[in-house]
Amino acid sequence: MGKNVVDKVDDRVKINTLLVSVSDKSGLEEFILGLVELNPEIQILSTGGTHGKIKQILGGKAEHCLKQVSEYTGQPETQGGLVKTLDFKIYLGLLTETYNDAHQADLKRTDALAIDMVVVNLYPFSETIAQKDVTMEDARGNIDIGGPTMIRASAKNFIRVASVVDPVSYPDILDRLKEQNGSLSLEDRFELSKKAFEHTAVYDANIADFLAQQTPSQVHACYTSGE
Repeated sequence: MGKNVVDKVDDRVKINTLLVSVSDKSGLEEFILGLVELNPEIQILSTGGTHGKIKQILGGKAEHCLKQVSEYTGQPETQGGLVKTLDFKIYLGLLTETYNDAHQADLKRTDALAIDMVVVNLYPFSETIAQKDVTMEDARGNIDIGGPTMIRASAKNFIRVASVVDPVSYPDILDRLKEQNGSLSLEDRFELSKKAFEHTAVYDANIADFLAQQTPSQVHACYTSGE
């Protein structure tokens, strides 16, 4: 299989399909309502508590434009939300390129959607480890897997996808969408990509620093105290 080289992209990409999974739901109501106002035909994929929040925000409009990721992929969430978004259809939708015929054929073959924007922020790892008497299991349980993967995939594919990681950026993104008829430019997507990779880098560094401070005996004690 030859190396894939992209030589054609669209400067502006309209936000038709959106994937949302956030721990920090601040600003979400205004952002979602703004997106739907700009594009009443937008399709929103979401998970767990985020899906419930967006359903509440949209009211009667939810039936038309909101879908559970599990319904979209055909795979139910595993117990405790362990696996929700790690699915072929999701990453096909994030990584495909507009002018790649093979990618477009894969989308058609799997009945998948090209996802134009990802809105994700991560499990509160730093907040968790800052708590008094935090355990290794508390910390381990707040290491996000699906979130960073979605952020990295969408940020890598900035030639088509917008990766949104910070609620503070919602108003500016809405302003840009209004100015550009519901689309984001290549420059917009590239700037969001830089912020996204910085976000995951800091997140991973916090995890690495925490683990580096733990000793094997502390870890052993955490998981064998009941023996």
